[in-house]
Amino acid sequence: MKIGVLQCDHVLEQFQPIFGDYPEMIATLFAKVEPDCRFKTYQVQSLEYPQNLNECDAYITTGSRHGVNDDFEWIKHLEAFICELDQAKKPFIGICFGHQLMVKALGGMVKKSDKGWGIGVTQNKIVDSKPWMQPYQSRLNLIASHQDQVLCLPKSVKMDVLVSSLFCPHYMLAYGDHFISIQGHPEFTKHYSATLMNFRRKLISSKRIREGETSLQTDVDDQLMAQWIVNFITAKMC
Repeated sequence: MKIGVLQCDHVLEQFQPIFGDYPEMIATLFAKVEPDCRFKTYQVQSLEYPQNLNECDAYITTGSRHGVNDDFEWIKHLEAFICELDQAKKPFIGICFGHQLMVKALGGMVKKSDKGWGIGVTQNKIVDSKPWMQPYQSRLNLIASHQDQVLCLPKSVKMDVLVSSLFCPHYMLAYGDHFISIQGHPEFTKHYSATLMNFRRKLISSKRIREGETSLQTDVDDQLMAQWIVNFITAKMC
């Protein structure tokens, strides 16, 4: 299985000696459930893309400090590439920024949430399931780091809400049998989450920081999410 990583940002330089960069985080996550996964990184901020969609079996995004509504040329190119993947029915997994851009590319709405920052470990309920969501459980807890949220799903296509919470109703989505996306970060560790929260103390209220730090005591389902993604890609390859 070969996965193309669409890199939409970099870990801040001062943190890379500790945590690596985002593609390394993704590779480390998948190595725990599918050691034979291979990865190729595309620097989409520099407009680097595959010459052929079949270079990889599936594509996955990293997160980004930028918002999908920011007026950058690279975001417009990535949005167009997501539409290309959709037309080809090529498996795509959107994480955080990619989750939001998938929805925007297909005609939905993403904006900064009036609920504020989502940080730390968020607890979410599974409201619908797909065959690849095995082993099954009723909840999905993952690390979050976002301000924007999906507010409205596209009207022209049918997206299934798979995972939801009061804080983030459109937490995990599926579109057809080729697109899935999630607001959370299965590739983030608790250590990295705590580091980000501390770095952003001037941007996030002290109350929300305290809540985020407390939430890190909760177990996370990062490996479960990685297994679901592997199952999803494998089912499409068969």
